[in-house]
Amino acid sequence: MLKKHSQFFENLLFLFDLSIICLAWLGAYALRFSGWPVPVYYGVPPLQDYLHFLFFVPPIWAVIFKSMHMYRPRRISSHLTEAYDVLKAATLAALLLMAVAYIGKQVSVSRVFFGYFWGLSSAGLILTRLLFRECLRFARRRGYNLRHIVILGTDLLGQTLQQQIGRHPELGLNIVGFLTCNSYEVGQRLDGIDILGHIDQVRDIVRTRSVDQVLIALPLEAMPALEKILQQLSTEMVDIKILPDLYQYVIMQGSVEEFEGLPVVTLSESPMYGWNQVVKRALDLVVSLPLLAACLPLFGLLAALIKSTSRGPVFYVQERMGYDGRILRMVKFRTMRVDAERHTGEVWAQENDPRRTSVGALLRRTSLDELPQLWNVLKGEMSLVGPRPERPVFVEEFRQRLPRYMLRHRVKAGMTGWAQVQGWRGNTSLERRLEHDLYYIQHWSLFLDIKILWLTLWRGFTHKNAY
Repeated sequence: MLKKHSQFFENLLFLFDLSIICLAWLGAYALRFSGWPVPVYYGVPPLQDYLHFLFFVPPIWAVIFKSMHMYRPRRISSHLTEAYDVLKAATLAALLLMAVAYIGKQVSVSRVFFGYFWGLSSAGLILTRLLFRECLRFARRRGYNLRHIVILGTDLLGQTLQQQIGRHPELGLNIVGFLTCNSYEVGQRLDGIDILGHIDQVRDIVRTRSVDQVLIALPLEAMPALEKILQQLSTEMVDIKILPDLYQYVIMQGSVEEFEGLPVVTLSESPMYGWNQVVKRALDLVVSLPLLAACLPLFGLLAALIKSTSRGPVFYVQERMGYDGRILRMVKFRTMRVDAERHTGEVWAQENDPRRTSVGALLRRTSLDELPQLWNVLKGEMSLVGPRPERPVFVEEFRQRLPRYMLRHRVKAGMTGWAQVQGWRGNTSLERRLEHDLYYIQHWSLFLDIKILWLTLWRGFTHKNAY
């Protein structure tokens, strides 16, 4: 029954798409030849000519959208993902239609018209699909159009999957029950859901419980049973999905890709590549360049104070480890004596550190000594937001204590960061700081960077651990 419902909704969505495309074609004609905003110079062609060419539009859209799997079930994909897929398919279809028009000598079709048609059809298709999905989600929350599933596995992975499904009733996924690897668990309940039987009974459970989908979430040690499970299900009309038990090994930015038909699971990957890298760099330049220019008078004042109160240079250049483990020369205002580490060696600053100069104590307390790092940001060595860079000698020590410490260097070091705005700066818990740095990398977005910059300004540059 559910298969028939699914086919019905796919056909209904297909008809909606064709209707939107035809309306967009007529709308583009009206918009183009109304004379606004682009004037018409060579007269208005008859509508009949464009209606004749409309004959080619639905077949092209149908072929492109079907080939790009735009009508597959999308219960668990996001609105943004679907909108992006629709935009790609609509763009490809519009380009193919233009090629047909000009190869077929349909020179009367305006290029501006095609631009209007692409914009109207893309917007219409995206809005229609989002509305269609929201209607389906509304119905599923009320118990309609449900997909009945069974979860194979009662360990952490299976429980996590059940909890995630429970948080999204709009997906219409009804968990019939669990199947377990451990016979002694049969008949018990897990989070209010029955453990129906052993995984060896999967075929009988599928048949007697009218299951539509089997989700295999077995621990690694139980995976040898997978072949037998798949053999049992090979004669059943159910969808089968496998969740590999790699959750515990995902370090950062886990994802699944496809290479020549082969699934590739990524356990650790930096988010700073492609468009993300461009966006983050653009933010750094847009903010740091005017900020550095605005700070020049302040730099002059601070330089005069440093020079008049202590012997030595105004700026202090120190080696730090940055992106991909590369060494950068980080610039700060000098806040300590020139020979500060002659007797102590390389050590962290301490509260009421006697090595500080009189002006240096104030600069460190207010974090004004960090402002010259805007130059490092402009050069591309650092970012405005990211994990704070550490000295190489300390990195060698910390990487031995904390196995995941080097993951901090999968993004550019920052002038401020998630750990800093949460209070983990100075001589505080290294473990908690690392936890916040990895959280930032895993959840990076442009909006998170803007939030951190705002929190840095809102909470000020001073902190009890800034010494």
